[in-house]
Amino acid sequence: MADPIASPVETVHLKRSLGRSDLIALFVVAVFNLNVVPSIAANGGVTVWLWLISLVLFFWPQGIAVIELAHRYPGEGGVYLWAKEVFGDFHGFLSGWCYWTNNMMYVPTVMLYFVGVSVFVLGPGHAALADNKIFTVVASVGLMALLVILNIVGLGVGKWINNLGGIGTAIAAAVLIGLGVIVFAKFGTTVTAADFRIPPNPRFVLNSFGVICFGLVGLELASVMGDEIKDPQKTLPGAVAWGGILSGVMYIATTLTLLIAVSKNDINVLQGIVQAVSHMASRVGADWIIAPFALMLSISIAGIGSAWLAGSARIPFVAGLDSYMPSWLGKTHTRFATPYMALIVQGVVSIILVIVNAVGSGVQETFQRLLSLAVVLQLVPFLYMFAALLKIAVNPNSGKGLYSKTTLILAGGSGLLTTTLGIVLAFFPAQQIKSLLSYEMWMFGGTLFFIGLAVFFFYEYGRRKAPAVRRA
Repeated sequence: MADPIASPVETVHLKRSLGRSDLIALFVVAVFNLNVVPSIAANGGVTVWLWLISLVLFFWPQGIAVIELAHRYPGEGGVYLWAKEVFGDFHGFLSGWCYWTNNMMYVPTVMLYFVGVSVFVLGPGHAALADNKIFTVVASVGLMALLVILNIVGLGVGKWINNLGGIGTAIAAAVLIGLGVIVFAKFGTTVTAADFRIPPNPRFVLNSFGVICFGLVGLELASVMGDEIKDPQKTLPGAVAWGGILSGVMYIATTLTLLIAVSKNDINVLQGIVQAVSHMASRVGADWIIAPFALMLSISIAGIGSAWLAGSARIPFVAGLDSYMPSWLGKTHTRFATPYMALIVQGVVSIILVIVNAVGSGVQETFQRLLSLAVVLQLVPFLYMFAALLKIAVNPNSGKGLYSKTTLILAGGSGLLTTTLGIVLAFFPAQQIKSLLSYEMWMFGGTLFFIGLAVFFFYEYGRRKAPAVRRA
């Protein structure tokens, strides 16, 4: 039941700029993130089974949930709006808050990955620049500033970064897979059936399950921008289906290709994709391809950063309109009609996190620490999303939707179980982590800090909101 202090959100009209092809490109660039593949493939062939399990038990239910909830509760806000409508204001705020703050962790990992890949455009001899902390910070800040400016100008402009990112992702994946097929045909592979078995010590593999679930999120991203989709009732279902199929196939194919090209013990979590292409290209005499491939992948990564920056910034925008965060976050640009203050805050916080973590740890460990905390915060809204399906299914007054009660129960139950498991397993450290104590302090401390901050904002601003509602 919604809290009694709830009030209607102020009506703000955003431009409907996203068509079906835009949405498919957005889903591909948001869901299929090549930057998480190396950290997963580093755990060996057993991760292929984890991909398959996650696609069936997490990704399929996610598609059902997005289509059903977007149909029942259309509008700007996505996971924020859905949890709010089904469970009440606080749960909506917490869901949206975790969705937003996870991207404060995730977008910096995208910046770090961009740096790790883009240096290959200058030639393999410059690869060591990716481990230079000063260079990493300067390049990350520059890209972040550019993406913020483009998205303030508007989705009409910013969406082309997403679209170019989607095209770049598809081309990069095709080159990687194509080289893998050529190398396999000419030289065979050192990968054996034993590589697909569960290792005697599965501790590092456990973390990768949470990262895989994290890698498969993104179908809900367009619904966060629900008021900016052209004819969403007709456009969204088909775009979800095509985006999901393309992303799932490419994830499994690129993981297998990476394992064929590079030993799992030699995979670099920041440069693993270019590393694999470089290794395979040299074997078939096509070294010329490395620099253009790195350029294409860099464009793809910029698109990933733009998609998540734009989508997640809509959460504090809606929360500002709801008066559960400072009202200035709900402001739109007078010329471009975009949530510019929320975008600026998102960019500034992400830049700060890049600087703080890069100073304290190595670049690869920084990437993994930010990624693991992002996994936990990102999956919290999915607990609400799948629980909402179950609540709708068992509520006789919920009305008719797109899917049957049985489908909603199966999707909700499966998704809720795998999401919970993904959160728990993210607390197991990946192999790049040097200090277990420092990692667990970061994970538990970071999770409690951000959730505690959500409670503070909700009840502090809710307390201020109540008198204003009564006066009205």
